[in-house]
Amino acid sequence: MPISHPAVLAAALTLASLTPARAMSQSTPTGPTLAPAPAPVPALAIVNARVWTGDPRRPWADAVLVRGERIEAVGSSAEMKKRAGAARVVDAKGMMVTPGFIDAHVHFLDGGFALSSVKLRDARTKAEFISRIRAFAATVPPGTWILNGDWDHTNWGGELPDRRWIDSVTPNNPVWINRLDGHMNLANSLALAAAGIGRDTREVAGGTIVRDASGEPTGVLKDNAMDLMSNAVPAPSLTMSLRALDSAMTYVAEHGVTSVHHMGSWSDLAVFQEAHRQGALRTRISAAVPLSTWSMLRDTVAAHGRGDAWLRIGGLKGFVDGSLGSHTAAMLEPFTDVPSDRGLFVNTPENLYAWTSGADRAGLQVIVHAIGDRAIRTQLDIFQRVEAENPARDRRFRIEHAQHIAPADMKRFGALGVIASMQPYHAIDDGRWADAVIGPERAKGTYAFKSLLDAGATLAFGSDWFVAPAAPLMAIYAATTRRTLDDRHPGGWVPE
Repeated sequence: MPISHPAVLAAALTLASLTPARAMSQSTPTGPTLAPAPAPVPALAIVNARVWTGDPRRPWADAVLVRGERIEAVGSSAEMKKRAGAARVVDAKGMMVTPGFIDAHVHFLDGGFALSSVKLRDARTKAEFISRIRAFAATVPPGTWILNGDWDHTNWGGELPDRRWIDSVTPNNPVWINRLDGHMNLANSLALAAAGIGRDTREVAGGTIVRDASGEPTGVLKDNAMDLMSNAVPAPSLTMSLRALDSAMTYVAEHGVTSVHHMGSWSDLAVFQEAHRQGALRTRISAAVPLSTWSMLRDTVAAHGRGDAWLRIGGLKGFVDGSLGSHTAAMLEPFTDVPSDRGLFVNTPENLYAWTSGADRAGLQVIVHAIGDRAIRTQLDIFQRVEAENPARDRRFRIEHAQHIAPADMKRFGALGVIASMQPYHAIDDGRWADAVIGPERAKGTYAFKSLLDAGATLAFGSDWFVAPAAPLMAIYAATTRRTLDDRHPGGWVPE
């Protein structure tokens, strides 16, 4: 007998994002006039496959039947063909079919915009970095802002880029391009002038304006200092945002991702709501909004609910620190390569506690970015305090990234029920250079997937796209092999 299975399944090339089939739930008419007969529900049978069902009673099958928007059953190819009737049959030729992947951490619109912007992630030299910007600038009209980019200065030895590198190749276009982690951006002189940033601009709490020896801004802004550009950069139109969303949905579908947890803003949520109103969503979205706006979310949920199967307000996202690659992760001890620095707090512990406590009292999920061991300890302390002060409930507190954990804090995730939401691809990327930043001893607590599991923690995996590719199979490879992208750790980076 075939197994009816409630889990949503998807083949990366054949199945789109799935929801419960509304067409399959119809009431029996009670009046004298019968309702029109429902339209036939199209069916699809995928046969000759290796189907991972997610059901421990029968983890593998060789066929799956889809009817409308719902997985109806899995079983043998013969059973599914018989049950499908006139369904379209796809021969998978032995390929694997898995449940649709849920990416637990993306920046969906940013990723969509980045698909059509300048590509700097794999620029290996200063000259290549400049050349790619020059080439892209030649393709856009004068006055157009050049955004995104995803550059990585570790590719060319660690020297931070400078506005002077690119001023001559972008004389007519303001430039505001991000490091791949999103915690550091480079502006050219046109962009700095548009934002009114110069020698006399004051430093920003929770951020850094990088300056040269004479005190002039180099164009690199870190974390909260990036907010200085916010009023200068033009906001994308709704049409542009919907186009970016469509590109993002296509991109993740190509990688078998059917649902995402989006970390963003209220304006992002408005774009998703408009796409949903138009019936254009092809990816299920659980959207988080800023933690500091918890009272606004409380009121919104009270008035309108959380959403539906396609679009749901998932919680509140906050920040403790920055990133290791930008030297803004908050560490207990100084960086190995910069002994005078141990990172920064993007928000004060006092604010983080107040926001977390208020959101928790309102019954909302709190999701907090913490990368350095000092940041992680700080947020664990806040979670522990809030849990002790507020009534018991199913909180599902999350720490996003949880990259560099002090040994004494490893067991606290499981003990407190805090979810470690991690991105395995970062391990094989950061592993190329992280030892130089934090030293081999601290690296032992880095991306500690198995240690966290052994300590009773719940893990959620995601990509952090746009920061890293939204490619679940690559993430699984990263988590299981820990082989860095430069092939310098064939046995895995800190495999223990």
